[in-house]
Amino acid sequence: MSLPWLFEFWALPHQLPPEGAWKTWVIMGGRGAGKTRAGAEWVRAEVEGARPLDPGRARRVALVGETVEQAREVMVFGESGILACSPPDRKPEWEATRKRLVWPNGAVAQVFSAHEPEALRGPQFDAAWVDELAKWKRAEDAWDMLQFALRLGEHPRQVVTTTPKNVGVLKAILKNPSTVITHAPTGANKAHLAASFLAEVQARYAGTRLGRQELDGELLEDVEGALWTTATIEVGRAERPERLSRIVVAVDPAVSGRTGADECGIVVAGALTEGPPETWRAWVLEDASLSGSPLQWAEAAVAAFRRHGADRLVAEVNQGGKLVESLVRQVDPLIPYRGVSAQAGKAARAEPVAALYEQGRVHHLRGLERLEDQMCRMTVAGYQGRGSPDRVDALVWALSELILEPARHWRRPQVRGL
Repeated sequence: MSLPWLFEFWALPHQLPPEGAWKTWVIMGGRGAGKTRAGAEWVRAEVEGARPLDPGRARRVALVGETVEQAREVMVFGESGILACSPPDRKPEWEATRKRLVWPNGAVAQVFSAHEPEALRGPQFDAAWVDELAKWKRAEDAWDMLQFALRLGEHPRQVVTTTPKNVGVLKAILKNPSTVITHAPTGANKAHLAASFLAEVQARYAGTRLGRQELDGELLEDVEGALWTTATIEVGRAERPERLSRIVVAVDPAVSGRTGADECGIVVAGALTEGPPETWRAWVLEDASLSGSPLQWAEAAVAAFRRHGADRLVAEVNQGGKLVESLVRQVDPLIPYRGVSAQAGKAARAEPVAALYEQGRVHHLRGLERLEDQMCRMTVAGYQGRGSPDRVDALVWALSELILEPARHWRRPQVRGL
């Protein structure tokens, strides 16, 4: 029966080549999303003809992995590799000494290591499959050499299968007009994955930036020079402790409430502040930011205060002045409230808070994705994103209230002699 070998019948939408005259097809997805199978099946479709000995569109293919061993074990011999996907009458032979596959119709696919870009100087190809480009240590050099080698036939093409990472070469490829992209999360291929694997990784990584990258297949950009990085945030990922010394709700108000205006940043954080300040630690508990009228954000801030049993609500008053407090007290006249004024720019205020993260003293719960996106776009030169970093501003006020301000006034207890 030929049906098991008809991939277009079984394939998921993201595993099928897009239409059009593209040069590069990037299959970007989470772990286990079926990227390897899609790459292997695309190579098959390029090299195979209508009958086993008929020529296909491609005759010379480059298979480029991070190392020769990884390319061989994943792209060639893997459970979703070329050999596993090929029907018996079209299966290529592996020539180990020459590191290549040879099909019955004479097509050849040669394996290369991204660690050795110079090996691509000389050979020429009409098709290429590149696997896990985003983790190559010499990605730019290897990619450039492959582009010079991809020069046979009327329309040489290449497929890139990768879990996304914030690397320059991948971002440049995605911006190229001749590139097309298909994308899928890990869950899209759940029919072919162990249920226990999905349950475990989702329980551990759902709602985190690492999960968005490794499971959802999102390209998360850390702006160059950012005060926070994905790695810094993920290192501090933790569950809420059973007890906290204080909890505050911090508000960066959007006073106008106009359509299209900036959001109102509302962040809830708590801290354990027993012992000397260098031992104090904080947990960011919730990002309740929203777009809405002044009364709507005041109600949301008070609701967050009550939801977490907070000790104080802190709000920036540079723009709204007494209006901010009056709005909050309209909702709850007795709420413990403190207005704070910004004496420095946003980036300058954020730097000492970022230093707390570098010291490993701030932890994030899950579900703070939009706040974390803003954090990774805040640099010493300012915010490198659209609009205003209202969520980050609220975060800065919360951690300043919990850690930085009390630490400035803390006095080490004096031990009196006998």
